[in-house]
Amino acid sequence: MTDDLWAGITREALAAEEAELRFASFTHDDAWAIGSALVALGRERQLAIAIDITRSGQQVFHAALAGSTPDNDVWIQRKTRAVVRFWRSSLSLSLDARTSGKSLAESGELDGQLFAAAGGCFPAHVEGCGVIGTITVSGLPQVEDHRLVVEVVRNFLRQP
Repeated sequence: MTDDLWAGITREALAAEEAELRFASFTHDDAWAIGSALVALGRERQLAIAIDITRSGQQVFHAALAGSTPDNDVWIQRKTRAVVRFWRSSLSLSLDARTSGKSLAESGELDGQLFAAAGGCFPAHVEGCGVIGTITVSGLPQVEDHRLVVEVVRNFLRQP
């Protein structure tokens, strides 16, 4: 992980992304469309990633592209638990850890085997409801995992 990947990543920028990228609703069909778009983009770019989308505690989409490993699924679970716990993107939690020098386990008394502050998991926030799910990618450097999710969610939300 290089500092170049972190250029422009601030608490304010991440909070603005989370405020911008909110859903009017988040259905199983929405999860399928977002997951399918992530798969298509991953294949087009030849990315070795795993993709996972949850809604109300249920896994509603999962795909593992060529080159991904079972370890990616473990990272997905750990990132997802962190986002569900704090209702913030896992990259914002990672930035907090990077800034404070303390892991989630050290700062919040959370089991580091179960929770990870590593970018790539984004909250599915529905206006008027709150966070009802997660959209996660694992397999790239954490900032790139995050950017891929944000790119696809932003494109999805711009559709008429």
